[in-house]
Amino acid sequence: MSHMLKFDLSSAEAEIGAPAPDRLISGNPEFRTWNFEEAPGGLYAGIWEATPGKWRIVYDEWEYFHILSGHSIVTEDGGESVHLKAGDSMILRPGFTGTWEVVVTTRKDYVIRL
Repeated sequence: MSHMLKFDLSSAEAEIGAPAPDRLISGNPEFRTWNFEEAPGGLYAGIWEATPGKWRIVYDEWEYFHILSGHSIVTEDGGESVHLKAGDSMILRPGFTGTWEVVVTTRKDYVIRL
């Protein structure tokens, strides 16, 4: 077994999803997720993509992500909006609540720890 893992979209099938209906604010966003790593202790890594729309998000997990393409706006309840474009990185910590709005189809890579 190798101790390296390259994110190769051609070698994996995407899981298709969408926001829960009770969290949807606008649009008809669709998610595609390529989860490349699922390690012991609740660690996940992969690539996620979403089409335009807006929905509520609630985080029990810790997530680091890096925007690969697109434009999204993340807004914490009671806080400022943060515009995210290619090259931007962010950490969302457990307890985060707010909204995610995809303005232009957005793709990110991520590492999540439950």
